[in-house]
Amino acid sequence: MPVPSSEAPLEEQIDQWRSYLARRQAIHSVDVAELEDHLREQLAVLVASGLTNDEAFLVAVKRMGDLDDLSREFAREHSERLWKQLVVLPSDSGEPRARARTDAVVAFCLAVAAAMFIKLPALFGLQLEPDASFYVRNLSFFVLPLLTGYFAWKRRLDTRTVRWLAVAFGPAAIVANVYPFIPGGHTEKRTALHLPIALWLVVGIAYAGGRWGQLAGRMDFIRFSGELLIYYALIALGGGVLAAFMMNIFRAIGIDAEPFFQSWLLPCGAAGAVIIASRLVEAKQSVIENMAPVLTRLFTPLFAAVLLAFLGALLWTGRGVDIERNALIAFDLLLAVVLGLLLYSISARDPLSPPGAFDVMQVVLVISALLANAFALWAIAARISEYGFTPNRVAALGENVILLVNLTWSAVLYIRFLRRRGTFASLERWQTDYLPVHAAWASIVVVAFPPLFGYM
Repeated sequence: MPVPSSEAPLEEQIDQWRSYLARRQAIHSVDVAELEDHLREQLAVLVASGLTNDEAFLVAVKRMGDLDDLSREFAREHSERLWKQLVVLPSDSGEPRARARTDAVVAFCLAVAAAMFIKLPALFGLQLEPDASFYVRNLSFFVLPLLTGYFAWKRRLDTRTVRWLAVAFGPAAIVANVYPFIPGGHTEKRTALHLPIALWLVVGIAYAGGRWGQLAGRMDFIRFSGELLIYYALIALGGGVLAAFMMNIFRAIGIDAEPFFQSWLLPCGAAGAVIIASRLVEAKQSVIENMAPVLTRLFTPLFAAVLLAFLGALLWTGRGVDIERNALIAFDLLLAVVLGLLLYSISARDPLSPPGAFDVMQVVLVISALLANAFALWAIAARISEYGFTPNRVAALGENVILLVNLTWSAVLYIRFLRRRGTFASLERWQTDYLPVHAAWASIVVVAFPPLFGYM
C-alpha cells in the first residue's frame, strides 16, 4: 500500500490507512479496529523511543506488513464468516453475541414502531387515500426520527448531540403541517419531495457519530446510503413477490386480499423496511458492500454509452431538446444518477491507487452528462423566459445548477488526478464537503417556496 504523505498530520495519515484497510473485502470492521489498535500501540512505542510522528508512522505501517497479503490471510482464516454472517452471527465474530442480539431486537422494535406510526393517523380518521395530502407531507416523520434514534443509540451519542438532532425535526414538522398548502398543489409536492433530502443530513450526522467532521466519517455515510438503497430495493422486490403470492392464493379460496395489502402490508412494510435495511447494512457491511462497486462498474460504461449516443444523435439530427416538465425532471434524475455512480465509485476506491482505465471511464461519463445537461439548460432558460417561473421549474432549475456545479468541479479534480497534478483525496473531500449544499437547497424549497409561490 502506498504510504500517505509524511506532510499530513498523524491522525489524517492513520485515517487514510484505516480507510484503505476498511475497503479490503475480506477484513471485517472489527478486525480493522483491532489492527488500528495494534498500529497505535506501535506508534506510541516508536514515538516514546524518540522518533517523530511521521517517522513513527512510516515504521509502524512497514511493520504491519503488506495489506494485500493481510487481506488474503483474513480471507483464508475467515472464509466461513463471509458466508454465514449473511444470516447468522458466527461464533468467532468479534462482536459480542449479546450486543448483536440487543442491536437486532432494538432495530426490530423500531421497525415495528415505524409500521405503527404510519397507521397512527388512522385513529384520528386520516386514511391513506382520502387524506393522501397529509401522508405525503409527513412521510419523513414516520421513519427518519426513529432511524436517527437508532444510530444515536448505537453510536452512544452524548445527550447534547441527541438534543440537537431531535430539535432539527421540530421546525420541519411545523412547516409541513402549519403551511396552508393547496391540497395536491405544486409547493406541497415539492415540500414532500425535498423534506426527506434535508432531513437525511440529520440521519447522516447521527450515523457518523463524532466523525461527521472527518472526511472518512462523511464518506462512510455515503457508502451507507448507497448500500441502504440496494438492500431496500432487494427487500421491496421480495415484498412484491410475497404480496403477489398472498393475493393469488387467497383469491383461490374466494378472499380478496388486495385491500389488506394496500391499507396495511404495503405502507407498514415500506416504513419498517427502512429500519431493517439499515440494520442489515450496519451488521453485514463487510460482505455486501462489494455489491455496490460491482454495480457501479457495470452501469458506468452503460450510462456513458447512452449519453454519448444521445449527444451524437442530437448533433446529427440538429434537433433541439424539448423541455416539458417530465423531461426536465428526467434530466435532473440523469445528473443525480451520474452523481450517485461517481459517489459510490469514489467511496469504494482506494484513494492512494494510481489512475486506471475505470477512472478514465468515470471522466467520460461525467463530461458527457455535463454536455447533455448544457443543451437541456439552454432549453430550460428559453421555456422560463417564455412562460415565466413556477415552483416546479425553479426547484428543478436550482437542483440542476447544484448538480451541475458539483459534477463540473468533480470533472476538473478528476482530470487533475488523471494527469497526476492532484490527489484523489481532493475529489473525496469535495464530494463530502458538498453534501450540506444539497440539504440546504432542499430546506430552501421546503421553507421558502410555499409562501413565495402562494402555497399553490
